[in-house]
Amino acid sequence: MAEYRFSTTWRIHAPLPAVWDAIFHADAWPSWWKSAKQVAEIESGDAHGVGMLHRYTWKGALPYRLSFNMRVTRIEPFRVLEGKASGAVEGKGIWHFSNHEACTVVRYDWHIHTTIWWMNWLAPLACRLFRWNHDEVMRQGARGLAQRLGVNVEMDGRTFPPH
Repeated sequence: MAEYRFSTTWRIHAPLPAVWDAIFHADAWPSWWKSAKQVAEIESGDAHGVGMLHRYTWKGALPYRLSFNMRVTRIEPFRVLEGKASGAVEGKGIWHFSNHEACTVVRYDWHIHTTIWWMNWLAPLACRLFRWNHDEVMRQGARGLAQRLGVNVEMDGRTFPPH
């Protein structure tokens, strides 16, 4: 199995509660995140959302879709949102939230391995392409979040305006 570690940081010119709300409510992602083709809640979890299970379908710039489940394993409101992935990818994703100089800083750490045979077979040659595709998915998220919140979002030295 091919293993990947990604870390993406967004600097969002919006208050932390608004950013938390947008990220926490994953079922609304397809309305603003172009690469999120479908998010379906399978289980609701406890009163705080721990144990919540969603089925995600993503489509990046490359000509394939990726579907997997994600179970929320930890919630620290306005600080951490963590989940465990299973299916086409397996591993852990963690959203970290903080404030810095009038911005909300969100870092997403994604440590997974792929379970799809063709992705594992191609990994030695295509891992850079898969990484680029992941980065493109995250750029689409930054663009969409900027539009949804009506603010600038910065990622990798680029600024995505709200229009």
